Amino acid sequence: MTAVPCNKRTVPFLAAFADRLINLLFPRRCPVCGGIVWPEGALICPGCITKLSPVRQPVCQKCGKEVLNEGIEYCADCSRHRRTYDSGMALLNYNEAARHSMAAIKYKNKREYLDFYAAAMGTRMTRRVQVWQAAALVPVPVHPARLRKRGYNQARELAVRLSRIWGIPVDDRLLIRTRKTAPQRTLNPQERLENLQEAFSVRTDPMAWGHIPGSVILVDDIYTTGSTIEACSRVLKAAGVERIYYVAVCIGYGR
Repeated sequence: MTAVPCNKRTVPFLAAFADRLINLLFPRRCPVCGGIVWPEGALICPGCITKLSPVRQPVCQKCGKEVLNEGIEYCADCSRHRRTYDSGMALLNYNEAARHSMAAIKYKNKREYLDFYAAAMGTRMTRRVQVWQAAALVPVPVHPARLRKRGYNQARELAVRLSRIWGIPVDDRLLIRTRKTAPQRTLNPQERLENLQEAFSVRTDPMAWGHIPGSVILVDDIYTTGSTIEACSRVLKAAGVERIYYVAVCIGYGR
């Protein structure tokens, strides 16, 4: 059989044809309504964007939650509770549309929805992330039992997409989850932190990471009271990480 030679024009054409075929067979779904996205090539329905609530200034200078006015430096949570991490930010307020979308990602294998959220985070956050000069993106880990059941870690899926945008490598071996904890949603802030005590640790096997990075960005899907990010930050700081930041898709409303 004679092979058909490929030239410089053929390769882009074949790639475009393959993308077109994939879109026809598996059309992209909107992360908000779940319907087929139109126009083709978009990551979200134009009308559904308005159902999401982008975080707007002014915000808490520590966690990035919206606050009432520019005279407020820290939200009530950050005023009451010590934060080990340096600062962080989120893309969206955690309203009903965002809650539904995040649940679909986490529990219904709608990982493709993260394409939109990662792209939006790239647009909104890149300038500040560059200032942070982090050596690695560290996804908040899930317990191995949950990982086996779910098949993936949504925080890692998000971190991989952000890595392509920011050019910062993903380090998903540095931080591990050592204890399976009770669900956080029914607990108050203090109970959440207590629930997470000793839930995370840093790998001691030098072959796993080579060295402790000086600066990292923790990546998670949702920041509510900050208990998870705080628990992760404490073990990273104790291991020698000097600067710790975080990014998330959603954040609870300021108090």
